[in-house]
Amino acid sequence: MRALLVVNPAATTTSARTRDVLIHALASEMKLEAVSTEYRGHARDLGRRAADSDDIDLVVALGGDGTVNEVVNGLLHRGPDLDRLPRLAVVPGGSTNVFARALGLPNDAVEATGAILDALANRTERTVGLGLAGGTPGTEDESVPERWFTFCAGLGFDAGVIGRVEQRRERGKRSTHALYVRQVIRQFLDEPHRRQGVITLDVPGEEPVTGLALSIICNTAPWTYLGNRPIYAAPQASFDTALDVLGLRKLSTPAVSRYATQLLTSSPGKGPRGKHAVSRHDLTDFTLHSKVPLPFQMDGDHLGVRTSVTFTGVRRALRVIV
Repeated sequence: MRALLVVNPAATTTSARTRDVLIHALASEMKLEAVSTEYRGHARDLGRRAADSDDIDLVVALGGDGTVNEVVNGLLHRGPDLDRLPRLAVVPGGSTNVFARALGLPNDAVEATGAILDALANRTERTVGLGLAGGTPGTEDESVPERWFTFCAGLGFDAGVIGRVEQRRERGKRSTHALYVRQVIRQFLDEPHRRQGVITLDVPGEEPVTGLALSIICNTAPWTYLGNRPIYAAPQASFDTALDVLGLRKLSTPAVSRYATQLLTSSPGKGPRGKHAVSRHDLTDFTLHSKVPLPFQMDGDHLGVRTSVTFTGVRRALRVIV
């Protein structure tokens, strides 16, 4: 077996020691090429190279969710092809590692490496569905290229939080859960549309849902983690189905307090609920429109602002070693 190891040396919890241990462990079992990323988008380019290769059987991503997202977009640059594409393995090296943890892998690079080696020895893998998002034809965003996401996307409030976190990381702040909590509070205080939502959810065959102040798209559950606590925005979401949506019509102080409490106490069968909450399960195709440009994120990566995004849930898109 020939494998490509993609290492993001700038990921939050990735160290030279972790990389060396991983290389030694994998190289003892397969022919391994290890490459450290040097620029934004490098992991995507490496994934693309692996997808176009005739002899790479496995791509291992060592980094956070952003690194995994880039690798996946490189692997799927010509679309899903389960018979042709290399399999993916993920070793957590970021601050949250939602995709790896949602797959059931340990949130420790060395332990996850052991789990992956056991899975390779036992020939166990899983085929997962993914989300695809792009510009909507006939809108000012129609030229925005499609991009895959592994566990979540968001238009509006949560993407604004992520944008704030990224700005502070660029200034040298460490990515911590406390940093995220502070930016949630600041985003709430500055949110201009919290009382009158500007987002519309448009599902074919249904009446449009208007006036949403928040929209979260989930490809799996949990949506994210706060430390070791899983947070379920869409408890029914699964890698085996299409996409789930959570929308909130109101972000007043009482509503936010109620929904924040529900999120913090959520469980696999119980997520946010109430008269201002809108949820949809297993959607294959839908669009989110906004009356004004809003921040947009995919897999925790801020991608600028959008007024319209079209989503597709693609079942059985990629094979993953677990």
